[in-house]
Amino acid sequence: MAEQICICIALKCFYASAECSAMGLDPLKTNLAVADTARGNSAACLAVTPALKALGVKERSRISEIPEDLDCIISAPRMDMYMRISVQIYGICLRFVSHEDIHICTIDEMFINVSPYLELYGKTPREFARMLMDEIMRETGIGSAAGIGTNLFLAKVALDITADDLPDSIGYLDEGKFRQTVWEHQPMTDIWGIGRVTAARLERLGARTLKDITCIPEESLYNVFGPTAEYLIDHANGRESCTIKDIQSYEPKSRSISNCRILPGDNSCKDAPAVLKEMTAELVDELMIKALCAGSVALSVKYSDRNIKHTGGVRKLTERTDSYEKISDALERLFTETTRIGYPVKSIVISFGFLTYERFEDLIIISAPVHEKNQCIGNRHVKNSVACGMAVFGKSG
Repeated sequence: MAEQICICIALKCFYASAECSAMGLDPLKTNLAVADTARGNSAACLAVTPALKALGVKERSRISEIPEDLDCIISAPRMDMYMRISVQIYGICLRFVSHEDIHICTIDEMFINVSPYLELYGKTPREFARMLMDEIMRETGIGSAAGIGTNLFLAKVALDITADDLPDSIGYLDEGKFRQTVWEHQPMTDIWGIGRVTAARLERLGARTLKDITCIPEESLYNVFGPTAEYLIDHANGRESCTIKDIQSYEPKSRSISNCRILPGDNSCKDAPAVLKEMTAELVDELMIKALCAGSVALSVKYSDRNIKHTGGVRKLTERTDSYEKISDALERLFTETTRIGYPVKSIVISFGFLTYERFEDLIIISAPVHEKNQCIGNRHVKNSVACGMAVFGKSG
């Protein structure tokens, strides 16, 4: 089997860069944050420009955390504009590769299997990535970075760990280079797929780096992580068997995102409504960052007194939406109708279900270009834009 070469392309500070591009400003020189000021100074910044990052302001910072003496533009998020630009960028890539070899991860990140096209275009993987990045910059004014790897995992890690430190913003990893440059990288939470909880459990087993994981007996890993241990073992060795074709053929039964909060102290009953609002805002921000819409909300409230049965439920929304007002209203009504008032609350869990990219699908159908009849892309052609949308974003429902 021929070696697979994958590219992971990410748009730099996408929302903030898109706002700068629309205003004719340079994101490298402009202090700009994208945040919903209608939600007050506690609203999180969905994105900040590289110029603002250089001054110490991080993405997901609150508006109130931006220094008052800093000359900074606060721009309200315009999701429709971001989605149109994302679809435009998808269309740019379709000029060079088939939709069968593209997997959209989020609104600002995608994987591309370039193996079938390198010989066709007479380019190295780095030259191919540079070609796509230059075309994206030329047509949209938005910068990007890329990771190249011999599998999807290595491409993503090359993007996340190595690309930012290189002059051309293009990182490369194969299994050998992975061991040389990433095996002992810390913190481990920088690695794709390893969150804080997983990292803490690994640390209890004595692992602070990917290399450390390879020294743990596999039986111990399976005892702690169950089937997930297989992925940890593979990734610790730079291996990944999943391909873009595998991803596109997989259809999950449902999609959801969730947020959980433990409430301390005896005032948890009084604080619970405010905590619920904050959790909802955080999860709506995640919807917006991923360009998703939710079709339902769920709530689970557990009490400090274990003799009291947990309360909550599921509520279907009247339409799929990413509106904070509509989602918050549904959750607040669910909380009011089901929660046992007066009893200390131990934890709150909320989730958004039936997630889709359905706002994207109409744009894909309208905007995705069709290849010219005489343009060959390795004997693979995009049959029509509807097929493109279904392949990339899945079916609504």
